Formats: sequence, C-alpha cells, structure tokens
Amino acid sequence: MILHRYIALRFLRAFGIVMAVFVTILLPIDMADQLRRIGSDHGFSAVLELALLNLPRSLNGLMPLFVILAALVLFLGLARTSELVVIRAAGRSALKAAASPVAVAVLIGLLSLLILNPLVASTARQYDLTLARLLGQESRTVSVSGQGLWLRQGVQSEQTVIRAAATNFDGTHLFNASFFTFDANGQMLERMDAAEAILERGAWTLSNVKRWPLAGAANPEADAQEFATLTLPSTLTAEQIRDSFGSPETIPIFELPAFIRQLNAAGFAALQHRTWFQMQLSSPLLLAAMVLIGAGFTMRHTRFGKTGVMVLSAILLGFAVVFLRRFAEVLGETGQVSATLVAWTPPVAAILLALGLLLHTEDG
Repeated sequence: MILHRYIALRFLRAFGIVMAVFVTILLPIDMADQLRRIGSDHGFSAVLELALLNLPRSLNGLMPLFVILAALVLFLGLARTSELVVIRAAGRSALKAAASPVAVAVLIGLLSLLILNPLVASTARQYDLTLARLLGQESRTVSVSGQGLWLRQGVQSEQTVIRAAATNFDGTHLFNASFFTFDANGQMLERMDAAEAILERGAWTLSNVKRWPLAGAANPEADAQEFATLTLPSTLTAEQIRDSFGSPETIPIFELPAFIRQLNAAGFAALQHRTWFQMQLSSPLLLAAMVLIGAGFTMRHTRFGKTGVMVLSAILLGFAVVFLRRFAEVLGETGQVSATLVAWTPPVAAILLALGLLLHTEDG
C-alpha cells in the first residue's frame, strides 16, 4: 500500500508539472490568437478575458496528452533511479507497479467529468457570447424547449420568431409552426400559423396558413386571411440552423441527456450530442489507456538504451489512439456507427494493446 501511494503521488506531481508547463505555453498563444480575431480596438482586458474563458476547453481537450506525458515522466524517473529494479526485486510485477497510476488516471478522468466538464460548458458558452458581442454578431438563432423548437430570423428593422411543435432532422421542415413578426421597437406586427413550413433558398414555403394582421387592427380575427400556400422571405439557412445549436461541450454532462431528449422530441436525431455524451463517459478509460501505453514503452532499465526512441514511440501510439477516437467520433456523428461503439471501442482496444505490450516486455 505504501508503494502504491508513493507511485501515485509521483504520478500526480508529474501530472501537475506537465499541466502547469502547458498552461504557461497555451495562454500567451491563445491571447495572440484572440488578438488577431477581435483586433486591438477592444483592449488587453478583452483579449485576456477571452483567453481565460477558452483555457478550460483547451486543457480538457489536451488531457490525454497530459496523462501520457506524466506517465512517461514517472516511469522514466523510476527507471533512471533504478527504483523499478528494486520494485521487481521485491516481487512486484510491472502490472502491479502500474496499477496505482492507472487508478489515479481514472480518478482524474472522473473528476474531469464531474467538475471540469461543467466548468468547460459554462466558460465555453460565455466565450461564445462574449466573442459574438465583441464582433457585433448575433448569438444563437435556435433554441429547444419543452414547448418545441424556437427560431429567430430577420434584419435589424424587423424580426420574426418562429415556434414549431416538431421538425425534421435538420430543422428545415417544420410542423404546426407559428410565425410572429415584430418591428424594431418590439411591437408585434402579425402572426401566421401554418400546418407545415419548408425552408428553401431564401424563403419559407408555408402550407395551410392563417394570417392575422395585428398592427393597428381593431379586430385581428375579423381581418384574418387563410391561404393554401404562402411564401415568407427568410434569412436563415440549413447550415445556420444546424450550427446554432452550438457545440455539445457547451452543455454540462448532467444536462446533456435531458437536452438530447428535447432534441428527439423536436424531431432532431441529436447524433452529435449522443456521440459527445458517450465520448465523455468513456474518457476515464482513455486516460487509463494513456498510462498503460506510457508504461509499456518506458518500464525498462535505461541501460538497454534507445530511451528517446521508446518515448517517441509511446507518444506516437498515444496520438494514434486519439486520432482513431476522433475518426470514430466523426462516424458516430454522421450516424454510420452507433455512438456507444465509437466511444468505447478505441480506449478498450488501446488498453488491451498496452496490456499485451506490458506482458510481452515482462515475460518475453
């Protein structure tokens, strides 16, 4: 138990050092990128605010790299001081020596899931809002609630709010839709209800429409008109509707299942959000795989040489696992493979591969 605690503390210290080094590197680089994005007119405080808001998202994405580098630092340090030789001489195998760093990596993954993930969601959402405000851009045009799908379109002089009970997978075909038009002062000008609304290039095509003129009308119901079809100009596109949902990482892990159910109720497949959710759940296993990969290449005595080659091989294999996971994520988001399969298969395969390498190294 004392040995496991000693190795775990060494790993935690190496992890903290690696993260601190990357923070000092990433923050100035991100500040330069934010300065290029918003220009120098907004001042240093705005640039620093954007960089700090974007930092948790960057750290969360680089967590596998932090873990594998910390594992390499740990096991190379144990090998250089011949502590691994002493551990083996005491009857401890390499797998038992690697058990405590693996447990710490899983714990780091769980803490990231429970603490860092909500922090990333909050800061990423605030980052998007702050960036849109500084650039003078509009924020999201779409929201989903228990009452259905809500959209917003229009120009500065006139805005239209759209509510639909249901939609197709990309939000371009609405059912039981209501269109509320407002002027620049927020006064409602008219309302239209349509059984269906299809977004085409630059316009909504409405079917079975009832239209109420509200501005200056004494009796809107008496002045209401009905149309079999009606065309309403639109500034929305299918890409804007899709992108307006934002990245799934802007939603805390605790709220993501309910949001996915809302998307499904509105008619969206929510493949991106489903895949992201499963990816987050499997992240502790990925961090455990990174530790085992680092251990498989560096739990050997330094007198064997080729330490640089082994370190490079470990890092390249770690990047290969992350790349494979990213590629699988794309397959999940497009619906070609189930979200559960693409999220859990790469880390499990990496763990089995690393365990096989460790067993081969130990037993030959």
